[in-house]
Amino acid sequence: MNTNNFDELCINTIRFLAVDAIEKANSGHPGAPMGMAPMAYTLWQRFLKHNPTNPKWADRDRFILSAGHASMLLYALLYLNGYDLTLDDIKNFRQWGSRTPGHPEHGVTPGVEATTGPLGQGFVNGIGMAIAERHLAARFNRPGFSIVNHYTYVICSDGDLMEGITSEAASIAGTLKLGKLIYLYDNNNITIEGATSLTFQEDVAQRFMAYGWQVIGPISGMDVSAVDQAVSEAQTDSERPSIIICNTTIGYGAPNKSGTPSAHGEPLGKEETLLAKQQLNWTYSEPFTVPDTVLQFFRTSIENGKKSEAAWQDLFESYAKEYPIEARQFREEMDGHLPTGWDTDLNTLFDPTSKPLATREASGIVLNAIASKVPALMGGSADLAPSTKTLIKGSDDFAPPAYTGRNLRFGIREHAMGAIAHGLALHGGVIPYTATFLMFYDYMRASVRLSSLTGNRVIYIFTHDSIGLGEDGPTHQPIEHLVGLRSVPGLVTIRPADASETVEAWKLALTKYDGPTALALTRQAVPTLNRDDLASAEGVQRGGYTLWQTSETPQLILIATGSEVHIALEAARILKEQSVSARVVSMPSWELFETQSVDYKNSVLPPHIKARISIEAGLTFGWSRYTGDVGMNIGIDHFGASAPANTLFEQFGISTAKVVDAAAKLMRANM
Repeated sequence: MNTNNFDELCINTIRFLAVDAIEKANSGHPGAPMGMAPMAYTLWQRFLKHNPTNPKWADRDRFILSAGHASMLLYALLYLNGYDLTLDDIKNFRQWGSRTPGHPEHGVTPGVEATTGPLGQGFVNGIGMAIAERHLAARFNRPGFSIVNHYTYVICSDGDLMEGITSEAASIAGTLKLGKLIYLYDNNNITIEGATSLTFQEDVAQRFMAYGWQVIGPISGMDVSAVDQAVSEAQTDSERPSIIICNTTIGYGAPNKSGTPSAHGEPLGKEETLLAKQQLNWTYSEPFTVPDTVLQFFRTSIENGKKSEAAWQDLFESYAKEYPIEARQFREEMDGHLPTGWDTDLNTLFDPTSKPLATREASGIVLNAIASKVPALMGGSADLAPSTKTLIKGSDDFAPPAYTGRNLRFGIREHAMGAIAHGLALHGGVIPYTATFLMFYDYMRASVRLSSLTGNRVIYIFTHDSIGLGEDGPTHQPIEHLVGLRSVPGLVTIRPADASETVEAWKLALTKYDGPTALALTRQAVPTLNRDDLASAEGVQRGGYTLWQTSETPQLILIATGSEVHIALEAARILKEQSVSARVVSMPSWELFETQSVDYKNSVLPPHIKARISIEAGLTFGWSRYTGDVGMNIGIDHFGASAPANTLFEQFGISTAKVVDAAAKLMRANM
């Protein structure tokens, strides 16, 4: 191993902070930090551009530990380098209220760029960050003013590379020629069940070369000099993302566990910890020891980081004098703010006297109206843009060599699309959206969940939201998917009834800064409601509202979402002719409705009106919270079929006649 004594002392400090924290918690993964420590140390101390006193500096390098189970490696680096993390935080690893949770969590620990743990996610988030860097650089940099100029580094594992999402994402990263993306692959040949050769025998180098990546190595990931040379080489290729294959030993230094599965996911134990310290010449008897010389060396990152950021600030101030409009816009977008007047005239986009319009069509019109005033809006679909209506007109594709385009072509890669969008949002300066059919939410659920967990503003557009897509049949007809979206904490799902509600849904999605939004949109055309006769669509912002009622004292409440709101309105008109007064409630978002006051919710759904019917072309599961024990739920608790949409709605009982019949039964039961 070509590593000098002081480097080795620093590396062992990282190792044993991790080992000691895991021992104290009696829980964690010591093997990966012990093997990864040399390459992480080299990257952080010799290459990473960062300022520990300002983890949000716009032009910092981004670092993601995709192998999130090795979290103590990252926490040790953050503490040693002087981030707002204390030794007590390290000692409190994996405990209640800790800022050092079992897997890295963005927003919990200062300096953690991405929430990782589910393998493959961090790998792909890094690609989203690299896309954001290239796009912002192309838009804002000027000759002599490279105000956006940083790398994205990721440490990934065998497990990351086994996950299918990384194949999707590595392919698109090579296609896009993201040269400022550098990955260090921890090739330790061990998984929980044994040797990786049990399940993973591919030639990783050839695989990534086929994707269009620069492949460096294999090298010894335990050798500081080799890692230094490899990262330097990776930086010389401006057109290809790089992967450095680093051969390491899991649990390095632990004589009885080194290179074995038992080093992966359980504490070394008191005796093995002592033996490891002896083998690595760690002479400090007290746990959590950090030698003064080591801490002083690491803490030079603080002054170095301040100098780097100060130099950038000087550059940016000069840039602002030359390009004041661009400088103001850059600050605004990096802060996540929307331009003044971005939503002006949105409410005048649609005429209720015009022909019926699918909400996916309306969404495309709204998206383009917003995009004309919000340059940060950027996204695309999983090869479905003509159907999802999600191309930004007048914009180029994001593609080499220019990178100014805002239309992202993800290809048929839903899972990677979701995680890339998450990475875009984590980077900042971009408001990402994605699009696919609602049915294919299944393929990206894990990424949507992480975006919700992190609280990122990502807009997920899901069209073809029901059996209304018709002839494509049950493989493409979402049934359980609305319930699935609604089950994700932090995700707001909105299913608008018409073009006017679609406008309000987009407004909400753009102004929701604390988490993602899912828009569920129709393929089939629906009327644009005449708001002169009905309540304003602004009620969408409250999740549910009284759209229309046939008298001031309704006997019955019809609650519906999306295209089924029109069925409810027609049923209410027929019931009026039968001397039954009904209230129609449009409830596009359960999540938003649940945040309202009790008084407001009771004003929309008065407790004394027990006769209630929900109407939605999906699972009825969950609707009883609004219809109660007495009410009825009209929906589809089975898979669909292949037939024209109108036929399916009639055959499956999602119809005006079914609602009127159900209302009659309810009224008789409550007389």
